[in-house]
Amino acid sequence: MIKIVVSEQILYHRRKTGVTYAYPISTASKGVGNQENSLQTPLGKHRVKHKIGEGQAAFTAFVARQPAGIFTEQDKILCSDWILSRILWLEGMQTGINKRGKKDTFERYIYIHGTDEENKIGSPHSHGCIRMKNEDVIDLFEHVYCGETVYIKI
Repeated sequence: MIKIVVSEQILYHRRKTGVTYAYPISTASKGVGNQENSLQTPLGKHRVKHKIGEGQAAFTAFVARQPAGIFTEQDKILCSDWILSRILWLEGMQTGINKRGKKDTFERYIYIHGTDEENKIGSPHSHGCIRMKNEDVIDLFEHVYCGETVYIKI
């Protein structure tokens, strides 16, 4: 089970062994909310719908969820919100809260992913997703399964 605590900017992952790992994260700079186009991090009960990036090198940049090469500092001028290393694509599990209609986490493309702005981890700076350090998201990816529950709370 994954628990994301926005107020702490921490992601907790309780593994099958019973050990809980804690990772610093960055959630949305505009706060929390489930509305589409809000650029906010959605709250509630979710699950990992898709895992993307297995076997890719660290700092692989993803465009439309496809690997597009290794990120370099020169790429920063092209985009301000790079998705790097791994993607855990989330799906809401609560109809009317984070599933269906204009509050659908999956249709909003909310991910847990690596970032080129690792220096901003620990404070809210994303556009809605949960950003992680690349080394951390690779580690998490190796221990998460599709269907695993993800709780996002304030």
